[in-house]
Amino acid sequence: MKIRENVLLASLTTMRIGGDARYVVELTQKTDIPEALDFALVQSLPVWLMGGGANTLAHDEGFEGVVILNKLTGIEVLSENEERLKVRAMGGVAWDDLVDLACRKGFSGIEAMSAIPGTVGAAPVQNIGAYGQDLAQVVVSVEAYDRDKHEFVTLTNPEMNLGYRHTRFNYGEDAGRFLVVSVTLELKKQRMQPPFYNSLQRYIDEHGETDFAPQNIRRMVMAIRSGKLPDPTEVPSAGSFFKNIYVDKAGVLAAEERSIPVWRDEKDGVLRGGKINGGWLIEACGLKGRKLHGYRISEKAALVLINEDGVGYEELDLARKEIIETVRRKFGFTLEQEPVEIPVRADFVRRAQG
Repeated sequence: MKIRENVLLASLTTMRIGGDARYVVELTQKTDIPEALDFALVQSLPVWLMGGGANTLAHDEGFEGVVILNKLTGIEVLSENEERLKVRAMGGVAWDDLVDLACRKGFSGIEAMSAIPGTVGAAPVQNIGAYGQDLAQVVVSVEAYDRDKHEFVTLTNPEMNLGYRHTRFNYGEDAGRFLVVSVTLELKKQRMQPPFYNSLQRYIDEHGETDFAPQNIRRMVMAIRSGKLPDPTEVPSAGSFFKNIYVDKAGVLAAEERSIPVWRDEKDGVLRGGKINGGWLIEACGLKGRKLHGYRISEKAALVLINEDGVGYEELDLARKEIIETVRRKFGFTLEQEPVEIPVRADFVRRAQG
């Protein structure tokens, strides 16, 4: 376990803003977890759990508490046959390393989530997803440290309450209660089938793709992402800054009536709801490529907000509010921010999760 004092949060988050954290503790083995939490308890300081910092925003005032970084590494194949692969990855593993392993072995379930920044441990917290796949479809269980019970526990898929960017780990009374130690997935030897998500389908049509093996889908997704999404390790951003908007069946029909593109969620010919691309709404408002208070809406992907020369959180807040209000006035939809925020007030943090 490594402990550092007065660490600039801007150095730990990919948006590259934020003042000092009082302490930063790096976990390198499982037994470090209770020790790190005990350290915070002895210091009478709140705790913030963080992975790679790709989906986290920090305030200029910093955080008078203990930031715990999950650096637990290792991937283990639990079972493998001609039909299924069960694999367990530690929370500090880079998510894309796990995707790469699965695709090289020819197993499907996470290939469309290629090149998503962040760690395996953060994946179930947000229930990450892309291009029609999400973690909820393949996760079997997670091993976690329960901060309430002070013990290691195993949570199964149904116990995680996995919804669209909304899970037991990041919402409600259990938010921040669990520190994810490892994630177990079950993948299948199969191929994605149409209908594909709009941008993926466009790529397939434009390039005449016909082979939808996991490795090929991974290649396509990585090409799409590299063409429109900045690498957060090189360009300060937090990935997709706003969530897409999910609507029910009536919402789908109403949106289509207004010529708003909708990705339909249909099963066995029955319309269940759909997703409206928040980036399309932002672009339709004429905001794509615009610079607001030092933060630029990406010219390639309107959901991405880039810190071009923003001074700090206050300017980011102004840019965010302007975008949300512009979309609300034109379309009536209220965009929701995707990145989580490290709160300023120490008394606010009992179970914060980042």
